Amino acid sequence: MKRLILLCLTIASLNVFAQDAGKGSVYIKVGEAKAQKSLVAFPALQFMGSPGAAPNYQTIGSDIFKVVLNDLTVTGYFQFIAQSAYLEDPAKTGLRPHPTDANGFKFESWKQIGTEFLIRASFSVAGDQLTLETYAYHVPKANLVLGKRYKGTVSGARRIAHTFANDLMEALTGQKSMFLSKVVVSSDRGGNAGSKEIYVMDWDGVNVEKITNHKSVAISPAWSPDGTKVAYTAFVMRAKTKTRNADMFIYELNTGKRWLVSYRQGINSGANFDPDGKNIYLTISQGGNPDIFKMSTDGELGKKLTNGPVGAMNVEPAISPDGTKMAFSSDRSGSPMIYIMNADGTNPKRVTFAGRFNATPAWSPDGKKIAFSGWQDDHFDVFTMDTDGTNMQRITQAKKPNGKWSRNEDPVFSPDGRLLMYTSDRTGSSQVYISNLDGSEERRITNDSHNYFKPKWSKNLE
Repeated sequence: MKRLILLCLTIASLNVFAQDAGKGSVYIKVGEAKAQKSLVAFPALQFMGSPGAAPNYQTIGSDIFKVVLNDLTVTGYFQFIAQSAYLEDPAKTGLRPHPTDANGFKFESWKQIGTEFLIRASFSVAGDQLTLETYAYHVPKANLVLGKRYKGTVSGARRIAHTFANDLMEALTGQKSMFLSKVVVSSDRGGNAGSKEIYVMDWDGVNVEKITNHKSVAISPAWSPDGTKVAYTAFVMRAKTKTRNADMFIYELNTGKRWLVSYRQGINSGANFDPDGKNIYLTISQGGNPDIFKMSTDGELGKKLTNGPVGAMNVEPAISPDGTKMAFSSDRSGSPMIYIMNADGTNPKRVTFAGRFNATPAWSPDGKKIAFSGWQDDHFDVFTMDTDGTNMQRITQAKKPNGKWSRNEDPVFSPDGRLLMYTSDRTGSSQVYISNLDGSEERRITNDSHNYFKPKWSKNLE
């Protein structure tokens, strides 16, 4: 957890040295179909300094380059030009154009190979301090899109790289991206047989940190809106009864403080924070039917939002981004389906009717779409739909090596609304994947033999 705090502090030391020259301009319109991706030239970073003073400078520069390249590739907006096609050697020219820099690059050299955007960057290392200097140009009009210098610690190099990629996407599209966001997930990667703990990691699966140590089963994590807290459920041992109960905890990342928020006998699970972060929604059974309740973050029980009917399960509450609606799953119709009601529990309406089992609803950041996992053809796949249940689209469909259909579950939208994240057992273990909203350009985020469950994406768009 200390490393998470350190990385947050590192970003505070950024020093902007140049205004975004392209501010107010939109070079890429988000949401519009592009028949052809923008061609980008991104030469290797130049090292400015003495190799003897920073013997690992090549690794540092390579890591920064890879992070930025991966971030920009995931957007789906760019195609990167092979370095073998460059008409000039970037290692022998400056970061700024000629004649501004006597040894600067020439825009014409990049225009001739069809470059739309050119990214030039250098870095230096002094002790444990890292400086990254960046420029991005719109080649057809010879415009500077972005020019910034970033300072921080060498240990925060990845975060600095993510920050530059974020700033560049905002300069190009007018909207922030999700490269500084985190993911919280339940996983069995701890090594204790049969146990699951809660982990936090960067969106791209790096910097994994375990935040629980119950040596039991910890599941269903959820972020607070400001990204400072995680709620989750753990099966903990009751001293009196010597039995385990599904209790709900809240963990504060910056302080390490943890507290029980709901420990009523039975189920206390499915946490979802209110948009203002003051309350949570969860399912409580109290020895009877599971129903959805509203509760303050200090455990004060509020209103019961669902009321059966008798024998029905009402679970997986998902509050809308504006806090006015709630999606949830319920088997009140016979089999689990997705319902939407007002946030106060009134006017519940069923919105899915297809398949045998629909669960884990998640709202898009703009509140216009819901993603969920649905059981059809004897396996789960991820689907999206409009909030009234129309325009349903299957996002996943993959087979295991043995030819059987894989389970694709637990979808969640990225904080910028451009991607979906979900789990899939197509490789044998349940791993984390992302894709575009139409299921294209699917990418695997975790790459090991462990299992991951119910990932949740933070809302961090710094």
